[in-house]
Amino acid sequence: MLATAAWAESAAGISWTAPGGWKSESRPMRVATYTSPASGGDGEGAECAIFFFGAGQGGGIEANVQRWVGQFEASAAKPGRKQMHVNGMNVTLVTHAGAYLSGAPMSGQKVKKPGFRLSGAIVEAPEGSVFFKLTGPAATMNAAEPVFLKMISNIKKQ
Repeated sequence: MLATAAWAESAAGISWTAPGGWKSESRPMRVATYTSPASGGDGEGAECAIFFFGAGQGGGIEANVQRWVGQFEASAAKPGRKQMHVNGMNVTLVTHAGAYLSGAPMSGQKVKKPGFRLSGAIVEAPEGSVFFKLTGPAATMNAAEPVFLKMISNIKKQ
């Protein structure tokens, strides 16, 4: 599906509105995948991957934060973390930056992408955790991250 206007999505007893101007793509094992346009001379846009594995599935918050950070080349930098509440739900926000190691999880083949950032949100939804992960080059993330955070801050229980 290719879309440029905002549209509603749902999983695990929550709903959100996908950002207008972002495109929807179909990917295996994901609730949704969106891509934002490239900005600031970056050659690619940011990707927002959304996962729901089922109630009690997909690992806890800490395991997922570590998995996301592990998708970057090792560095001494610790991920940024912040807690917020959205419509009665706990949300853990995570940020990290560095050389992103892109590629399919089981393929073993990774493409190193320096200067990337991650902005993630783990929403403790009524039916289980929903994982929102936005990654992209720095200049594009400067434009995409506020849109991502607006989407997260407007999540509602169904």
